[in-house]
Amino acid sequence: MSRRTHSVSPSPRNPKRARIEHLLLENFKNGVVLAPMVRSGALPTRLFALKHGATLVWGPETVDKAILHAERVVDPVTGVVSYNGKSKAIWMTHPVEKPYLIYQIGSADPELAVQAARTVMNDISGVDLNCGCPKPFSTHAGMGAALLTNPDLLCSILTALREAMPPHITVTAKIRLLPSQEDTLELVERIVNTGISALTVHCRTRNMRDRDRAVIERLREIVDFVKGMGKDIAVIENGDCLGAEDANRVREATGAHSVMIARAAESNPSCFSSTPIVDLNKNLIPSYLRVAKYLDNHWSLTKFCISQFKGTSVNSTKAEEKRVREAVIKARSYDDVKDIVGEWTGEQDFKEIVQAIEARTSEDHSQAPDPAVDSLSRSSSLSQTETEVADEYITPEGTQNPEPPGSGAPLMSDFPRDIPAIITGDSPLTPTPAPRLTA
Repeated sequence: MSRRTHSVSPSPRNPKRARIEHLLLENFKNGVVLAPMVRSGALPTRLFALKHGATLVWGPETVDKAILHAERVVDPVTGVVSYNGKSKAIWMTHPVEKPYLIYQIGSADPELAVQAARTVMNDISGVDLNCGCPKPFSTHAGMGAALLTNPDLLCSILTALREAMPPHITVTAKIRLLPSQEDTLELVERIVNTGISALTVHCRTRNMRDRDRAVIERLREIVDFVKGMGKDIAVIENGDCLGAEDANRVREATGAHSVMIARAAESNPSCFSSTPIVDLNKNLIPSYLRVAKYLDNHWSLTKFCISQFKGTSVNSTKAEEKRVREAVIKARSYDDVKDIVGEWTGEQDFKEIVQAIEARTSEDHSQAPDPAVDSLSRSSSLSQTETEVADEYITPEGTQNPEPPGSGAPLMSDFPRDIPAIITGDSPLTPTPAPRLTA
């Protein structure tokens, strides 16, 4: 797919921007947020999540070295900001999501992490350090979950980020549980004392996978521990939340300030609403395709995201759903799905997203929550019996790990040679995950 000519600076033709306000500690509370997901957390998915009520969105993990080698360009028509590598965009964003956007860094070096954060700081509201990805691509380089066993390095990166970033850029961290609760609390204490604004806890250990039930019951002690430290920061739960309504159960069980959603959002980015979109083949996929093409999202990335969509069927037949899904799978470019999308311009779809996002922004960035999010502020109506049953919820089958391998970044000459193709960008992204590396 040919890319449009870009400008090095925003054009007056850019879509109207939302009022840019700084994130406050309170913005990390009483919310339902989109998790950082490689590939699945693409720009169109983040925008649809925001449209349907996500209070904040985390971008996909991007390795520090990768972003340092990228060229920042701005599309003069759409306003999309792309950080381009050798063969494709490493990371894309749009000014309309900036008030809600947390940029996640994969790093094992304080200096490189600071350089990476400075590279993108004008396009984001916060920086998050990935301390939980268990995949070999991260851990073999000392990043991700490897930082859990190197707390000195982990905290030095967070401290460096906090000291280097201006006050209006928040610094946060996302970790996994350690096998021992005592060790987890000790690590949490050290992390919180670095000055972060929020801590996300993926309620699985490094060795657990998506098929394993998240042990969310361990989080309440962590929440109470942080509160006991006298730190007014948000603790965000991640793991096994099905959507905005299910977040009530999670908050009731854990005491978490907010809930982060990964797989449910991968399946349906409108899950942040109390009334998620149904009949995705009619009501989401065509619009998603139009917006993705309008924003010049790489076709293979769009194809992957749509291949993960799953939802409730009300007025669609299995035959209709199969036709749309097979058409997307067989397609090699946007031109091959014309029969699905109808009129190709996605400008109107994009305008509707922008209007929905900007309508949420008030002068102090403490806008009235979406009804789905507001429900989190109310006491849960679950009885003790219902809560016990809910706590036994098992992760749905057929879903991917919330932190799949890869950053989507092109290979840099000084990167290790055994990084999978999905990271390097040497081969096109497809719905088929790259092979797992052996330790």
